[in-house]
Amino acid sequence: MLHFHHPSHSSQYHHLAFKLAVGVVLAGLISGIPRVAAADETALVHHWLIADQFNNRVIEVDPHTHQIVWQFGNGADKPGPQSIVGINDAERVGAFTLLSGTGIPPSSPPLPGCSDPVNGCPDNRVILIDHRGNIVWQYGQNGGVAGAGFNQLNTPVQAAVLPQFQRRHGLHVIITDQANQRIIVVDRAHRLIWQYGSTGVAGNGPNQLNNPNSAEQLENGNILIADENNNRAIEVTTDLQIVRQFTAGGTLSGVAFASRLPGGHTLITDSNNNRIVEVDGNDAIVWEYPTNTMAGSNANPLPTRAVRLENGNTLISDQFNNRVIEVTPAKQIVLQQGALNVAGNGLNRLNGPYDAKVIGDFTGLTPPRDVDGSE
Repeated sequence: MLHFHHPSHSSQYHHLAFKLAVGVVLAGLISGIPRVAAADETALVHHWLIADQFNNRVIEVDPHTHQIVWQFGNGADKPGPQSIVGINDAERVGAFTLLSGTGIPPSSPPLPGCSDPVNGCPDNRVILIDHRGNIVWQYGQNGGVAGAGFNQLNTPVQAAVLPQFQRRHGLHVIITDQANQRIIVVDRAHRLIWQYGSTGVAGNGPNQLNNPNSAEQLENGNILIADENNNRAIEVTTDLQIVRQFTAGGTLSGVAFASRLPGGHTLITDSNNNRIVEVDGNDAIVWEYPTNTMAGSNANPLPTRAVRLENGNTLISDQFNNRVIEVTPAKQIVLQQGALNVAGNGLNRLNGPYDAKVIGDFTGLTPPRDVDGSE
Protein backbone atom coordinates (compact mmCIF):
# COMPACT_ATOMS: atom_id res chain seq x y z
CA MET A 1 0.00 0.00 0.00
CA LEU A 2 1.51 3.23 -0.95
CA HIS A 3 0.12 4.84 2.04
CA PHE A 4 -0.92 8.33 1.43
CA HIS A 5 -4.12 7.05 0.03
CA HIS A 6 -3.78 6.29 -3.53
CA PRO A 7 -3.46 2.76 -4.81
CA SER A 8 -0.21 1.25 -3.65
CA HIS A 9 0.42 -1.17 -0.82
CA SER A 10 1.73 -4.64 -0.07
CA SER A 11 1.82 -8.40 2.13
CA GLN A 12 2.73 -12.83 4.01
CA TYR A 13 2.39 -16.92 6.66
CA HIS A 14 3.54 -19.95 8.69
CA HIS A 15 6.83 -20.16 10.60
CA LEU A 16 9.01 -22.30 8.41
CA ALA A 17 12.70 -22.01 7.74
CA PHE A 18 13.01 -21.11 4.09
CA LYS A 19 14.67 -23.89 2.11
CA LEU A 20 17.12 -22.51 -0.38
CA ALA A 21 16.58 -25.66 -2.40
CA VAL A 22 13.39 -24.09 -3.71
CA GLY A 23 15.69 -22.16 -6.03
CA VAL A 24 16.56 -25.49 -7.65
CA VAL A 25 12.86 -26.17 -8.12
CA LEU A 26 12.27 -22.81 -9.74
CA ALA A 27 15.27 -23.13 -11.99
CA GLY A 28 14.01 -26.45 -13.29
CA LEU A 29 10.53 -25.11 -13.82
CA ILE A 30 11.40 -21.95 -15.69
CA SER A 31 12.86 -23.43 -18.83
CA GLY A 32 16.19 -22.09 -19.92
CA ILE A 33 16.89 -20.30 -16.63
CA PRO A 34 20.04 -21.57 -14.92
CA ARG A 35 20.25 -21.54 -11.17
CA VAL A 36 22.36 -18.57 -10.13
CA ALA A 37 23.54 -18.96 -6.57
CA ALA A 38 24.76 -16.19 -4.33
CA ALA A 39 28.40 -16.28 -3.36
CA ASP A 40 27.60 -17.84 0.01
CA GLU A 41 23.93 -18.65 0.50
CA THR A 42 24.42 -19.74 4.09
CA ALA A 43 25.58 -16.20 4.89
CA LEU A 44 22.29 -14.74 3.63
CA VAL A 45 20.08 -16.22 6.32
CA HIS A 46 20.14 -13.25 8.71
CA HIS A 47 20.17 -10.48 6.13
CA TRP A 48 17.12 -8.30 5.55
CA LEU A 49 15.55 -7.79 2.14
CA ILE A 50 13.90 -4.36 2.00
CA ALA A 51 11.64 -2.78 -0.63
CA ASP A 52 12.98 0.78 -0.38
CA GLN A 53 9.99 2.37 -2.07
CA PHE A 54 10.95 5.96 -2.89
CA ASN A 55 14.58 5.13 -3.55
CA ASN A 56 13.27 2.86 -6.34
CA ARG A 57 15.36 -0.09 -5.23
CA VAL A 58 15.37 -3.33 -3.30
CA ILE A 59 18.32 -3.83 -1.01
CA GLU A 60 19.73 -6.70 0.96
CA VAL A 61 21.37 -5.43 4.13
CA ASP A 62 23.23 -6.71 7.14
CA PRO A 63 21.14 -5.14 9.93
CA HIS A 64 24.05 -5.30 12.37
CA THR A 65 26.45 -3.26 10.22
CA HIS A 66 23.81 -1.51 8.04
CA GLN A 67 25.88 -2.35 4.97
CA ILE A 68 24.13 -3.03 1.66
CA VAL A 69 25.37 -6.39 0.35
CA TRP A 70 23.14 -6.61 -2.74
CA GLN A 71 20.87 -4.23 -4.62
CA PHE A 72 18.54 -4.10 -7.60
CA GLY A 73 17.25 -0.83 -8.98
CA ASN A 74 19.33 2.06 -10.25
CA GLY A 75 17.00 4.69 -8.81
CA ALA A 76 15.49 5.71 -12.17
CA ASP A 77 11.81 6.67 -12.18
CA LYS A 78 11.12 4.89 -15.47
CA PRO A 79 10.72 1.10 -15.48
CA GLY A 80 13.40 -0.81 -17.34
CA PRO A 81 15.66 -3.87 -17.27
CA GLN A 82 17.75 -2.41 -14.43
CA SER A 83 15.11 -0.25 -12.73
CA ILE A 84 12.04 -0.76 -10.58
CA VAL A 85 9.71 2.14 -9.69
CA GLY A 86 7.91 2.59 -6.39
CA ILE A 87 8.66 -0.96 -5.29
CA ASN A 88 6.22 -2.18 -2.65
CA ASP A 89 7.18 -5.82 -2.25
CA ALA A 90 10.18 -8.11 -2.60
CA GLU A 91 10.91 -11.67 -1.60
CA ARG A 92 13.81 -14.02 -2.10
CA VAL A 93 12.83 -17.26 -3.83
CA GLY A 94 15.90 -19.48 -3.68
CA ALA A 95 18.50 -17.74 -5.83
CA PHE A 96 15.86 -15.48 -7.40
CA THR A 97 14.05 -12.38 -6.17
CA LEU A 98 10.42 -11.53 -6.93
CA LEU A 99 9.64 -7.79 -7.12
CA SER A 100 6.43 -5.77 -7.41
CA GLY A 101 6.87 -2.55 -9.38
CA THR A 102 3.92 -0.61 -8.02
CA GLY A 103 4.85 2.79 -9.40
CA ILE A 104 4.49 6.25 -7.83
CA PRO A 105 1.28 8.26 -8.34
CA PRO A 106 1.02 11.86 -9.60
CA SER A 107 1.26 14.52 -6.92
CA SER A 108 2.03 18.22 -6.69
CA PRO A 109 4.67 18.72 -5.55
CA PRO A 110 5.91 15.38 -6.92
CA LEU A 111 6.47 12.56 -4.48
CA PRO A 112 10.00 11.36 -3.74
CA GLY A 113 11.34 9.05 -6.41
CA CYS A 114 9.21 10.55 -9.20
CA SER A 115 9.95 13.58 -11.35
CA ASP A 116 6.55 13.85 -13.05
CA PRO A 117 3.88 15.54 -10.88
CA VAL A 118 1.21 15.30 -13.61
CA ASN A 119 1.42 11.71 -14.80
CA GLY A 120 3.25 10.10 -11.93
CA CYS A 121 5.78 7.35 -12.54
CA PRO A 122 4.02 4.03 -13.25
CA ASP A 123 5.68 0.63 -13.44
CA ASN A 124 2.93 -2.03 -13.36
CA ARG A 125 5.21 -5.07 -13.53
CA VAL A 126 5.93 -8.08 -11.37
CA ILE A 127 9.41 -9.35 -12.21
CA LEU A 128 11.55 -12.29 -11.19
CA ILE A 129 15.27 -11.58 -11.33
CA ASP A 130 18.38 -13.66 -10.83
CA HIS A 131 21.16 -12.66 -8.46
CA ARG A 132 22.90 -10.73 -11.23
CA GLY A 133 19.80 -8.61 -11.78
CA ASN A 134 18.65 -10.22 -15.03
CA ILE A 135 14.88 -10.44 -15.51
CA VAL A 136 14.00 -14.10 -16.05
CA TRP A 137 10.19 -13.78 -15.91
CA GLN A 138 7.79 -10.85 -16.02
CA TYR A 139 4.05 -10.28 -15.71
CA GLY A 140 2.84 -6.89 -16.91
CA GLN A 141 3.86 -4.82 -19.90
CA ASN A 142 6.90 -2.63 -20.34
CA GLY A 143 6.71 1.13 -20.39
CA GLY A 144 4.47 1.43 -17.33
CA VAL A 145 1.36 0.44 -19.31
CA ALA A 146 -1.65 -0.13 -17.03
CA GLY A 147 -4.51 -2.45 -17.92
CA ALA A 148 -6.62 -5.43 -16.93
CA GLY A 149 -6.21 -7.58 -20.03
CA PHE A 150 -3.85 -10.42 -20.84
CA ASN A 151 -0.47 -9.86 -19.18
CA GLN A 152 -1.54 -6.48 -17.78
CA LEU A 153 -1.60 -5.03 -14.27
CA ASN A 154 -2.62 -1.78 -12.64
CA THR A 155 -0.68 -0.93 -9.48
CA PRO A 156 0.56 -4.36 -8.36
CA VAL A 157 1.45 -4.02 -4.70
CA GLN A 158 2.43 -7.55 -3.72
CA ALA A 159 3.29 -10.91 -5.26
CA ALA A 160 4.34 -14.34 -4.06
CA VAL A 161 5.33 -17.61 -5.68
CA LEU A 162 3.04 -20.50 -4.77
CA PRO A 163 5.50 -23.38 -4.35
CA GLN A 164 2.86 -26.03 -3.76
CA PHE A 165 1.72 -25.62 -7.36
CA GLN A 166 5.21 -25.84 -8.82
CA ARG A 167 5.71 -29.57 -8.56
CA ARG A 168 2.41 -30.31 -10.29
CA HIS A 169 1.82 -27.35 -12.56
CA GLY A 170 4.95 -25.24 -12.91
CA LEU A 171 5.42 -21.64 -11.82
CA HIS A 172 2.37 -19.94 -10.31
CA VAL A 173 2.41 -16.43 -8.86
CA ILE A 174 -0.30 -14.76 -6.79
CA ILE A 175 -0.50 -11.00 -7.42
CA THR A 176 -2.39 -8.26 -5.60
CA ASP A 177 -3.51 -6.13 -8.55
CA GLN A 178 -4.68 -3.22 -6.46
CA ALA A 179 -6.17 -0.66 -8.86
CA ASN A 180 -7.93 -3.48 -10.72
CA GLN A 181 -9.55 -4.43 -7.38
CA ARG A 182 -8.55 -8.08 -7.63
CA ILE A 183 -6.25 -10.87 -6.54
CA ILE A 184 -5.04 -13.06 -9.39
CA VAL A 185 -2.99 -16.21 -9.80
CA VAL A 186 -1.08 -16.48 -13.07
CA ASP A 187 1.18 -19.13 -14.52
CA ARG A 188 4.51 -18.99 -16.33
CA ALA A 189 2.74 -18.49 -19.67
CA HIS A 190 0.82 -15.47 -18.26
CA ARG A 191 -2.48 -17.32 -18.20
CA LEU A 192 -4.98 -16.24 -15.55
CA ILE A 193 -5.63 -19.28 -13.36
CA TRP A 194 -7.73 -17.82 -10.53
CA GLN A 195 -9.19 -14.49 -9.48
CA TYR A 196 -10.97 -12.99 -6.49
CA GLY A 197 -12.54 -9.58 -6.88
CA SER A 198 -14.54 -8.11 -9.73
CA THR A 199 -12.13 -6.40 -12.12
CA GLY A 200 -12.34 -2.62 -11.81
CA VAL A 201 -15.22 -2.71 -9.30
CA ALA A 202 -14.59 -1.50 -5.75
CA GLY A 203 -17.07 -2.84 -3.21
CA ASN A 204 -17.67 -5.03 -0.20
CA GLY A 205 -20.21 -7.43 -1.63
CA PRO A 206 -19.67 -11.00 -2.82
CA ASN A 207 -16.47 -11.32 -4.85
CA GLN A 208 -15.62 -7.65 -4.31
CA LEU A 209 -12.62 -5.85 -2.81
CA ASN A 210 -11.71 -2.24 -2.18
CA ASN A 211 -8.04 -1.41 -2.73
CA PRO A 212 -6.63 -4.83 -1.78
CA ASN A 213 -3.09 -4.71 -0.47
CA SER A 214 -1.88 -8.27 0.00
CA ALA A 215 -2.80 -11.92 -0.42
CA GLU A 216 -1.31 -15.18 0.73
CA GLN A 217 -2.30 -18.78 0.37
CA LEU A 218 -2.84 -20.59 3.64
CA GLU A 219 -1.89 -24.14 4.43
CA ASN A 220 -5.57 -25.16 4.07
CA GLY A 221 -5.59 -23.81 0.51
CA ASN A 222 -7.65 -20.72 1.29
CA ILE A 223 -6.47 -17.20 0.46
CA LEU A 224 -6.01 -14.54 3.16
CA ILE A 225 -6.52 -11.03 1.76
CA ALA A 226 -5.80 -7.61 3.24
CA ASP A 227 -8.84 -5.73 1.95
CA GLU A 228 -7.46 -2.32 2.77
CA ASN A 229 -10.23 0.19 2.24
CA ASN A 230 -12.87 -2.22 3.53
CA ASN A 231 -10.87 -2.21 6.80
CA ARG A 232 -10.76 -5.96 7.08
CA ALA A 233 -8.78 -9.09 6.39
CA ILE A 234 -10.79 -11.88 4.82
CA GLU A 235 -10.14 -15.56 4.29
CA VAL A 236 -11.73 -16.86 1.10
CA THR A 237 -11.94 -20.30 -0.45
CA THR A 238 -10.79 -21.03 -3.97
CA ASP A 239 -14.47 -21.12 -4.97
CA LEU A 240 -14.76 -17.47 -3.85
CA GLN A 241 -16.59 -17.87 -0.56
CA ILE A 242 -15.66 -15.77 2.49
CA VAL A 243 -15.23 -18.12 5.44
CA ARG A 244 -13.66 -15.75 7.99
CA GLN A 245 -13.35 -12.01 8.48
CA PHE A 246 -11.09 -10.05 10.83
CA THR A 247 -11.63 -6.43 11.88
CA ALA A 248 -10.13 -6.45 15.41
CA GLY A 249 -13.58 -5.83 16.78
CA GLY A 250 -14.34 -3.18 14.18
CA THR A 251 -11.29 -1.05 15.05
CA LEU A 252 -9.14 -1.54 11.92
CA SER A 253 -8.54 1.24 9.42
CA GLY A 254 -6.48 0.70 6.30
CA VAL A 255 -5.47 -2.97 6.43
CA ALA A 256 -2.11 -3.00 4.70
CA PHE A 257 -1.15 -6.61 5.34
CA ALA A 258 -2.34 -9.80 7.00
CA SER A 259 -0.68 -13.15 7.66
CA ARG A 260 -1.69 -16.32 9.46
CA LEU A 261 0.56 -17.34 12.34
CA PRO A 262 1.43 -20.96 13.21
CA GLY A 263 -0.88 -21.09 16.25
CA GLY A 264 -3.85 -19.85 14.24
CA HIS A 265 -3.74 -16.17 15.15
CA THR A 266 -3.69 -13.52 12.43
CA LEU A 267 -1.14 -10.69 12.31
CA ILE A 268 -2.49 -7.49 10.75
CA THR A 269 -0.90 -4.18 9.79
CA ASP A 270 -3.48 -1.60 10.85
CA SER A 271 -1.88 1.19 8.90
CA ASN A 272 -4.14 4.18 9.42
CA ASN A 273 -4.03 3.52 13.16
CA ASN A 274 -0.23 3.31 13.04
CA ARG A 275 -0.10 -0.06 14.73
CA ILE A 276 0.40 -3.78 14.30
CA VAL A 277 -2.24 -6.04 15.85
CA GLU A 278 -2.44 -9.77 16.42
CA VAL A 279 -5.95 -11.19 16.75
CA ASP A 280 -7.14 -14.62 17.81
CA GLY A 281 -9.72 -16.79 16.08
CA ASN A 282 -12.49 -14.78 17.74
CA ASP A 283 -11.10 -11.50 16.34
CA ALA A 284 -9.95 -10.33 19.78
CA ILE A 285 -6.68 -8.37 19.99
CA VAL A 286 -4.03 -10.35 21.88
CA TRP A 287 -0.98 -8.18 21.05
CA GLU A 288 -0.37 -4.82 19.46
CA TYR A 289 2.51 -2.49 18.74
CA PRO A 290 2.18 1.23 17.91
CA THR A 291 4.88 2.73 15.68
CA ASN A 292 4.27 6.44 16.35
CA THR A 293 4.91 6.81 20.09
CA MET A 294 8.69 7.22 20.15
CA ALA A 295 10.11 10.71 20.61
CA GLY A 296 10.84 12.16 17.17
CA SER A 297 8.46 9.83 15.38
CA ASN A 298 6.32 10.88 12.46
CA ALA A 299 2.83 11.38 13.90
CA ASN A 300 1.40 9.17 11.11
CA PRO A 301 4.09 6.80 9.85
CA LEU A 302 1.47 4.48 8.28
CA PRO A 303 3.31 1.16 8.72
CA THR A 304 2.80 -1.22 5.82
CA ARG A 305 4.16 -4.64 6.70
CA ALA A 306 4.60 -6.81 9.78
CA VAL A 307 6.16 -10.25 9.61
CA ARG A 308 6.43 -12.65 12.55
CA LEU A 309 9.86 -14.25 12.72
CA GLU A 310 10.80 -17.70 13.89
CA ASN A 311 12.33 -16.27 17.08
CA GLY A 312 8.97 -14.76 18.02
CA ASN A 313 9.96 -11.19 17.18
CA THR A 314 8.11 -9.08 14.62
CA LEU A 315 9.75 -7.29 11.69
CA ILE A 316 7.91 -4.06 10.87
CA SER A 317 8.15 -1.81 7.81
CA ASP A 318 7.52 1.55 9.49
CA GLN A 319 6.98 3.37 6.22
CA PHE A 320 7.06 7.11 6.90
CA ASN A 321 9.35 6.74 9.86
CA ASN A 322 11.78 5.59 7.15
CA ARG A 323 12.92 2.57 9.10
CA VAL A 324 12.54 -1.17 9.50
CA ILE A 325 12.48 -2.44 13.07
CA GLU A 326 12.58 -5.82 14.77
CA VAL A 327 10.62 -5.82 18.01
CA THR A 328 10.28 -8.45 20.72
CA PRO A 329 6.97 -9.69 22.15
CA ALA A 330 7.74 -7.33 25.05
CA LYS A 331 7.80 -4.47 22.50
CA GLN A 332 11.50 -3.73 22.67
CA ILE A 333 13.36 -2.76 19.49
CA VAL A 334 16.37 -5.03 19.08
CA LEU A 335 17.43 -4.12 15.52
CA GLN A 336 16.73 -1.16 13.26
CA GLN A 337 17.62 -0.22 9.69
CA GLY A 338 17.15 3.44 8.84
CA ALA A 339 17.11 6.53 11.04
CA LEU A 340 13.86 7.44 12.76
CA ASN A 341 11.83 9.80 10.57
CA VAL A 342 14.86 10.68 8.41
CA ALA A 343 14.68 9.89 4.69
CA GLY A 344 17.80 9.21 2.65
CA ASN A 345 19.70 6.74 0.50
CA GLY A 346 23.14 6.62 2.11
CA LEU A 347 24.47 4.36 4.85
CA ASN A 348 21.63 3.26 7.12
CA ARG A 349 19.06 5.39 5.31
CA LEU A 350 15.76 4.45 3.70
CA ASN A 351 12.94 6.36 2.02
CA GLY A 352 9.46 5.01 2.65
CA PRO A 353 10.37 1.32 3.13
CA TYR A 354 7.26 -0.63 2.26
CA ASP A 355 8.26 -4.21 2.87
CA ALA A 356 10.99 -6.11 4.69
CA LYS A 357 11.71 -9.77 5.27
CA VAL A 358 14.49 -11.71 6.92
CA ILE A 359 16.02 -13.88 4.23
CA GLY A 360 15.51 -17.50 5.17
CA ASP A 361 12.95 -16.70 7.86
CA PHE A 362 9.67 -15.07 6.94
CA THR A 363 6.00 -15.79 7.04
CA GLY A 364 3.33 -15.30 4.43
CA LEU A 365 4.33 -17.95 1.96
CA THR A 366 3.10 -21.43 1.26
CA PRO A 367 5.72 -23.82 2.68
CA PRO A 368 8.48 -24.32 0.12
CA ARG A 369 9.16 -27.84 -1.09
CA ASP A 370 12.26 -29.56 -2.26
CA VAL A 371 12.58 -31.18 -5.67
CA ASP A 372 10.83 -34.32 -4.48
CA GLY A 373 7.89 -32.26 -3.21
CA SER A 374 8.54 -32.85 0.46
CA GLU A 375 8.51 -29.97 2.94
